[in-house]
Amino acid sequence: MLASGLLLVALLTCFTVMVLMSAWRQRRLWGKLPPGPTPLPLIGNYLQLNTQQMYNSLMKISERYGPVFTVHLGTRRIVVLCGHEAVKEALVDQAEEFSGRGEQATFDWLFQGLAFSNGERAKQLRRFSITTLRDFGVGKRGIEERIQEEAGFLLEALRDTHGEPGE
Repeated sequence: MLASGLLLVALLTCFTVMVLMSAWRQRRLWGKLPPGPTPLPLIGNYLQLNTQQMYNSLMKISERYGPVFTVHLGTRRIVVLCGHEAVKEALVDQAEEFSGRGEQATFDWLFQGLAFSNGERAKQLRRFSITTLRDFGVGKRGIEERIQEEAGFLLEALRDTHGEPGE
């Protein structure tokens, strides 16, 4: 009896310490985030959100906290932007601060940082892609003529095969 009572007390103590550490960790990061509803430890704001009508739930929260607010889905913090002006300010006026991407374990494992990279690697890949596309003429008027010319060459090569498979 005594051993089971001690085990129960130890488990409750461990659980309480875990909940308090989670709450302390969330509180420490709140100073850097926009305001939002107070989350519960481990489950966040799930009880305040209707997952069937997430849009309506988020719009109701935005009425109280403004167009930019933070919600917690479990232990993950999410900054929500509501409205055209808030999105425009984030993507145009403060593009550097909003350029990062959240981690997605599945994508990270599948693509190993190539397609869904973040941080400095993402900036390098973006610069390389934009430079390469500009070298090919994207953003210039002459690209349409080049595409039509290449399409003509492709059609001519296909007509020369007379419907026969290539070797």
